[in-house]
Amino acid sequence: MFLSRFKRIVLGEPLATLQAHNERIPKWKALSTLSSDALSSVAYATDSILLVLAASMAVPGVMAWSIPIAIGITVLLAVITASYRQTIAAYPNGGGAYVVVKDNLGVNAGLLAGGALLIDYVLTVSVSVSSGVENLAAAFPMLAPHKVGFGLFVILIIMFMNLRGIRESATIFSFPTYFFIFSIFTLLGVGFYRAAFGPPMIVAGGYQDLMHVNYAAVPAILVLRAFASGCSALTGVEAISDGVAVFKQPAAQNARTTLVWMSVILGSMFLGLTSLAHVLRLTPSEDQPLISLLGRAVFDNGVLFYAMQAS
Repeated sequence: MFLSRFKRIVLGEPLATLQAHNERIPKWKALSTLSSDALSSVAYATDSILLVLAASMAVPGVMAWSIPIAIGITVLLAVITASYRQTIAAYPNGGGAYVVVKDNLGVNAGLLAGGALLIDYVLTVSVSVSSGVENLAAAFPMLAPHKVGFGLFVILIIMFMNLRGIRESATIFSFPTYFFIFSIFTLLGVGFYRAAFGPPMIVAGGYQDLMHVNYAAVPAILVLRAFASGCSALTGVEAISDGVAVFKQPAAQNARTTLVWMSVILGSMFLGLTSLAHVLRLTPSEDQPLISLLGRAVFDNGVLFYAMQAS
């Protein structure tokens, strides 16, 4: 009895199937809820590219490859977005990897795709949360010994919020999501302005390699590995196609529109962060993620830096 009452307090009353239509959400809430895993990937995608390229730092100009790699990933994002827009049109009630593959290639292929997607979602939670905790620890070093415990606490909060239902979780998740988007674009705007017009930025964690007109000759496998690692920026793009049923009517059209919004925001943030890192010649490390390095350089350890890390 106590557990049942506690469950109702924490998770709320269960919803009957007939009430499901009341849980549908508008586009701006769906963007924050269904795109949060994709948008949060910019906190570690550029890091993944630069850490691979940094293995060959002895080759002059190798870090310049981050720009064409980022452009290639952004083009791939556009292709995937166009593909999922077609999927939403063909499956207006929701068509994720399992449904689409099962219908077109058979049950076994569908189970394989669905299983891969489940693993991807587990990894998305762990990588996104750990990336956020790493950025907090970079700003507040006293958190460093407690990163694992703090990360588990954050995952529990996310779990409970999701279990309360899509409408409530969408309202709650919209605040941190839009705060994060605003923070990233503020970082990019101020960063590029200061890079172009000053005052000069004090860069910690930078390398001395100058920008090169000609890209360094490096093994193709290195570029391909950096490209594959950077494709973590595409994580979660399929979530909107999976969740068409949560949109207000016309659900399919709203989902297609939201998918484009998400892709434009994601692509702009990813390309912007990669380009700014290239301009400032920054390389992340285990203790200092790229966003932390950019924030310190752009905001000079001021209040905006700590707001950026919190976002």
